[in-house]
Amino acid sequence: MEKTVATNRKARRDYEIIYTLEAGISLLGSEVKSLRGAKANINDSFARIEEGEVYLYNCHISPYKFSSERNYTPIRKRKLLLHKNQIARLIGDVQRKGFTLIPLRIYFKDNKWAKVELALVKGKKLYDKREDLRKKAMDKEISKELKTRK
Repeated sequence: MEKTVATNRKARRDYEIIYTLEAGISLLGSEVKSLRGAKANINDSFARIEEGEVYLYNCHISPYKFSSERNYTPIRKRKLLLHKNQIARLIGDVQRKGFTLIPLRIYFKDNKWAKVELALVKGKKLYDKREDLRKKAMDKEISKELKTRK
């Protein structure tokens, strides 16, 4: 069972998703408590590979208000936990022009482990976004028409 904490809704609209993978995230104790209260925002977040490790940037996790340790900054880089072969594949994919790593959601797996659904994406052009909106409107119109016929 998965409990979703934060989602990045803009990612599916602004980017074409090539593939996704699950990564663990290295957190402090009070950050975990704050995540359990759904106090996170990943709308402007991205991941970057540095020295063979993957880090998550601009992920805002609010400080837990009952914590005694208030010494972390809400927006700090957090290490993502991946296997070496996954990191090697990401390095090869990100080096290609126009590809980046974006978190789609943060969730708890089996109500124990905090995970990040990371996606390799390529930015959509404006005409691609318009085409998606047109398709969505057509699908909505078709389903409405089918409902009225029944």
